[in-house]
Amino acid sequence: MTAARYLGLAVPLLAVLAAARVDRSRAGRAGALLAFLAAGIGIAALDEVARRTGWYTFTPVRGSYRGMPVDLWIGWAVLWGPLPVLLRRSLPLPVALGLLLWVDAVAMPALHPLVRLGPDWLVGELVGLLVVALPAQLLGRWCADRRHLAVRALLQVGVFAALLLWLVPSLAFEVGDGSWAAVAELPRPVLLLLAQVALVLAAPALAAVREFVTHGGGTPYPWDPPVRLVTTGPYAYLANPMQTGAVALLLLTAALTRSSALLLAAVVAVAFGEAVARPHEEHDLADRHGGAWHAYRRQVLHWWPRRRPYHVGPAAVLFLDDTCGPCAATWRFVARRRPVGLLVRPAAAAEGVLWRAVYTDGDGRSERGVAAVARALGHLHLGWAVVGWILRLPGIGWLAQLVTDAMITPPHPAGPRGGRCPAPSSDSWTAPSPPSVRTASPVCPPAPSPPPPA
Repeated sequence: MTAARYLGLAVPLLAVLAAARVDRSRAGRAGALLAFLAAGIGIAALDEVARRTGWYTFTPVRGSYRGMPVDLWIGWAVLWGPLPVLLRRSLPLPVALGLLLWVDAVAMPALHPLVRLGPDWLVGELVGLLVVALPAQLLGRWCADRRHLAVRALLQVGVFAALLLWLVPSLAFEVGDGSWAAVAELPRPVLLLLAQVALVLAAPALAAVREFVTHGGGTPYPWDPPVRLVTTGPYAYLANPMQTGAVALLLLTAALTRSSALLLAAVVAVAFGEAVARPHEEHDLADRHGGAWHAYRRQVLHWWPRRRPYHVGPAAVLFLDDTCGPCAATWRFVARRRPVGLLVRPAAAAEGVLWRAVYTDGDGRSERGVAAVARALGHLHLGWAVVGWILRLPGIGWLAQLVTDAMITPPHPAGPRGGRCPAPSSDSWTAPSPPSVRTASPVCPPAPSPPPPA
């Protein structure tokens, strides 16, 4: 068994070292590393399922994680992750998956008695290839070739969330204290409340990923970063919303599971961010963005958020139908809070007919409906910005738009050639809207919008 363990680790590592000489590009090696991480997490989860279904088990040996030998775990992750990514130009994805199936079909029986196969182990093998190896390959290849930006960012979010919320806590419980049982014992109303707290803590990080994709043209993976400097969304308030959200979720999980080991992991994460990640990130951003980056960092801190957003450049515009009661109320709500870098204008000032509220940022990107109002909330202050980020989350945004269309104000034409709002109105709704205002950051002087028509 000792020889099998050595070979199970050494052969994949030697193969990946040889493959690294084929693809020497930084992007290729970054994609390979990401594929290794995705495969490693997936194999750990697959092992949990395999123990319950009887697909396979391992003979108890020293140096194991939850019964799985660590050397086989690493070798398996190398085989399913970085090796085919580095050889992607000569190994198309279907061929790579077929070879992985063949290698595993030969190697798994040969590892007996270290690996004990159940009668349906081939089912587990196929499930692993489809659920673990395939996503790891797609993520690594797309990252290496810079393709499918939105999908690869979504896959990265899944990998990092699994790492942060499942694998790291599980490792902490294995080497230290704490247990998921403490969470399972909580009453359902408490779990529901805690889930909402976790959603609030995660919202800035998820919104930051979206800003990276839509405004920066990149992803949260350090070796696949945005090509443009991102200072909008959560980055208008905090320089590292993703790291802050990750640490906050770790602290919440540590408190719920009563794990001092996980608390230590959160402290280590902060220390790593300050000592290793931050200097590398700041050096890279200063080289790529120069003065714009330095001006931003002078105004926005790393761990302590601003109350009001940072803004530079042209103002965003929110178009609202001033003849519609709910829209006029929204106008007054936004104007009273002196938005930073935002103009609120009547739909009549827009080009063409608008069916919903429209938000257009300084670079010309647009949002409609509830998403437009949610983006406008990000120009007020941190509290309302968090509400806006939550409203733009997948699923929540769709539900909020559905409720708005059905119960508040349906889509209706507004603008130079539009009609009037079909929603019922009252004096309190249809009171004249105040002139829109723009309250700018120190680098953006105030400029009032034209008042809405009477």
